[in-house]
Amino acid sequence: MSSARLTYDGKEYDLALIEGTEGEVGIDVQALRKVTSGAITYDPGYGNTGSCSSAITFIDGEEGILRYRGHSIEQLAERTRFIEVCYLLIYGNLPTEDQLQRFGEQVTRHTLIHEDMKKFFEGYPQTAHPMAILSSMVSSLSAYYPVGEDEEGMDLNIVRLLAKAKTIAAFSHKKSMGQPVVYPRNDLSYTQNFLHMMFALPVEPYEVSPVVDEALNMLLILHADHEQNCSTATVRMVGSSAANLFVSISAGINALWGPLHGGANQAVIEMLEHIRRDGGDYKKYVDKAKDKADPFRLMGFGHRVYKNYDPRAKLLKGAADGVLSELGVSDPLLDIARELERIALEDEYFVERNLYPNVDFYSGIIYRAMGIPTEMFTVMFALGRLPGWIAHWKEMRADATTRIHRPRQIYTGENVREVLPVSER
Repeated sequence: MSSARLTYDGKEYDLALIEGTEGEVGIDVQALRKVTSGAITYDPGYGNTGSCSSAITFIDGEEGILRYRGHSIEQLAERTRFIEVCYLLIYGNLPTEDQLQRFGEQVTRHTLIHEDMKKFFEGYPQTAHPMAILSSMVSSLSAYYPVGEDEEGMDLNIVRLLAKAKTIAAFSHKKSMGQPVVYPRNDLSYTQNFLHMMFALPVEPYEVSPVVDEALNMLLILHADHEQNCSTATVRMVGSSAANLFVSISAGINALWGPLHGGANQAVIEMLEHIRRDGGDYKKYVDKAKDKADPFRLMGFGHRVYKNYDPRAKLLKGAADGVLSELGVSDPLLDIARELERIALEDEYFVERNLYPNVDFYSGIIYRAMGIPTEMFTVMFALGRLPGWIAHWKEMRADATTRIHRPRQIYTGENVREVLPVSER
């Protein structure tokens, strides 16, 4: 199997095939316009188009498989810390003990943002969405740090971005609360530091719960990469113009902000709030979800990629149970969520259609239990996805075959027509 045959306008053309290491097959259409006198492929949304080859993440939606650099998501979530997964995605292998210590120290040392950048926070209204602040501040890093092309400079900026993004995120939360910002501490881990900056107050000490810390670590790992999704493709698109790391990642943050992409876990909480306001009758909404004539859909159930159970959801179910038990949270929304979860796992309608609770369902529950406000959910997603975006940007830049991305179109507008004087229009 070395080529695919295309019949067009009475002629046959052989197009080369590309096979991935897991048996995925792609038809190489790069020469299509030349051999067919201008014909192009038409694929709205690029759902059947491979925009690149990549060695970072493998997904098999039918079997419920997700691997980073060949490592199963289950083993990574159970055996590693988020900072190790950052190194794995960006540099290709899990770090040795020395590499991990050096990398971790670098990220810790660069967690502070430039003091001048605090003035930006002062300029935003208190109602500013934290995703707007995050994307703007990440782009602004270009003004403070050189964007040289040498490998050493690139690695330093990668460290800076990983380190400072969580500080920017925490500062944006404090801004929305009208509270003073809390500076990072060098004696805390990546996840502990973020929780400290989010929730510590000058008037009282803050102790990070180990259960919450572990849950956050898992959440970040599970969101670290997911192949060529909307935001990752955006990072690659912008980066293909030779745009620097900071502005390319800022573009990805803006793509993630869209409610059809990164806002899914927020939509879960909004759905639960809607059910609560309507009296909390979750069974009514289960029946509505089963009714094909009813437009209502249960948010956080099923996944467009995973036709089986989302492997990340299996891991987060245990984490959610642990966090809720540890914190002893009393919340009617979480009670509704647990009843919906029970029904989805037992009811034949949901089981037969593989409409299991997905990663967005459980992540929304955990974040709410942690005390993270709903408008911060997409920011949490962005922090987790950051190493994946960086890895794809770095991989694309290192690929000598990379061209500036320039999709084609099928024009459906007016044919040529004359420009008439205003009086005659």
